[in-house]
Amino acid sequence: MGRFLDLTLAGLTSGAVYAAVALALVLIWRSTRIVNFAQGGMMMITTFLGCTVVSHGGSYWLALAVAIAAGLVLGAVVERVLIRPVAKRPPLDAVVVTFGLLVGLQGIAGMVFGGTPQSYPPAFSIAGFQVGGRQILFSPNDLWIVGVVLAVMVVLAVVFRRTSAGLRMRATAFAPEVARLLGVRVGRMLTVGWALAAVVGAVAGVLIAPSTFVSPTAFDAVLVFGFTAAVIGGLDSPPGAVVGGVALGLVLSFVSGYLGPDIVTLGALVVLIVVLMVRPHGLFGAGARRRV
Repeated sequence: MGRFLDLTLAGLTSGAVYAAVALALVLIWRSTRIVNFAQGGMMMITTFLGCTVVSHGGSYWLALAVAIAAGLVLGAVVERVLIRPVAKRPPLDAVVVTFGLLVGLQGIAGMVFGGTPQSYPPAFSIAGFQVGGRQILFSPNDLWIVGVVLAVMVVLAVVFRRTSAGLRMRATAFAPEVARLLGVRVGRMLTVGWALAAVVGAVAGVLIAPSTFVSPTAFDAVLVFGFTAAVIGGLDSPPGAVVGGVALGLVLSFVSGYLGPDIVTLGALVVLIVVLMVRPHGLFGAGARRRV
């Protein structure tokens, strides 16, 4: 029973991390209908900047603020400089651009920050709580990670459902020409969407860094699992991203604990296939409706 509890808590924490990455991917998809495979590289750069702040004596919170500000600028610049020129081309062109951006960012990070993994301090203690005289695998820092991801999900849900900016971003994503006729500044909304997603990615990077270290390719696996979580939950659903991330984290934790860590990736693939066979648009995704 104790082992099951530990694996569940570990899965909850890792699932929260996957959910944070999935939220960033869902944001881009909802606002631009593009899968941003450069998300891992973008949050790697912002995390490196936060790590630099810490290494020069700055606090965790200052590093977090720097990472968020850098993500805001980086997301806006990427949309204006790289994505907008290919916006009117087939969607695959933009996806290829994000792949190229990922490779470019990893190369730049290797030249500027080096290839040696760097440690990143946690926000709070990583020693597990004491429950009933037993130390469980859930620490104050894990609680911080889960709380931040839930807070981000609530904020995004409010922005998209309760604010005019969120309505304009949704209109831009689903019917840009109609939105333009109604007076929505489509270009600005796309920039805001990318900047917002990069901010979420920056937060995710800072949350992940203490457990993975920081290097040019450190977030590649996290991006893959985050993308899997986004697909499982539904690419256009922020709550689905959170549910998908937590579910994937729990499954992978049980697979690693009971069957061995070598088949974790296979476990993620099996979960993805099963979900897509049952719910092709994800657990919370809205299927495309075709009127004839």
